[in-house]
Amino acid sequence: MSERLDILIFGAHADDAEIGMGGTIIKHVQAGLKVGICDLTYAEMSSNGTVERRKQEAAAAAGVLGLSMRSSLGLPDRGLFITPEHVDAITAEIRRHAPRVVFAPYWEDRHPDHVACSKLVEEAVFNAKLRRYMPDKPPVQVEQLYFYFINDMGRADLMVDITAQQEMKEQALLCYRSQFEMTPVEGDTVVTPLNQGYIERVRSRDRLTGQRRLIPYAEGFAIKSPYVVDMFIS
Repeated sequence: MSERLDILIFGAHADDAEIGMGGTIIKHVQAGLKVGICDLTYAEMSSNGTVERRKQEAAAAAGVLGLSMRSSLGLPDRGLFITPEHVDAITAEIRRHAPRVVFAPYWEDRHPDHVACSKLVEEAVFNAKLRRYMPDKPPVQVEQLYFYFINDMGRADLMVDITAQQEMKEQALLCYRSQFEMTPVEGDTVVTPLNQGYIERVRSRDRLTGQRRLIPYAEGFAIKSPYVVDMFIS
């Protein structure tokens, strides 16, 4: 087993986790917790940037976030499906780092890879605890699976105040310049990024999320299993 993590976040592509929960990552790192990100693909089908540049951007963002580790499984971009091979790869990553908590993209999103990633991680979290599944690796019982929002907001069951971390979150997002700058490619063609204004949109979303509880900036999360509290007032 590699170094144990407190939190392991899965995304289909580098920058998914930063968009959805960059502030929450920074907040937990600042509290002394060990946080890692696993990107399922190298985003090789992206219209903007090369695989090598995306790797460099992801490494730079990891430095801003203060991650304990960042990995990529190298699964096919736009080729994520519920197959034993894909589930096994994610299960092995969970067992490698034995996180207490796992995060995945929300199960409804306009990008099919985000939806597939959500389903794959949910399958893998379940399988990771089974002793007879991949018996060469010790089972891991994840305490809780949370879902973060990337493109489309659903109902947030929980929110984290990231007001103090918002500026650093945006610094991490700025590492992905290939995703929002005009990029010259072959000949004189210039590719217009699909994510124009995306940092501004993320900032606006974080403000709207926090507005429900009069918090300047917040990130929302969803859960499928009930959240346990000991008492509502103590």
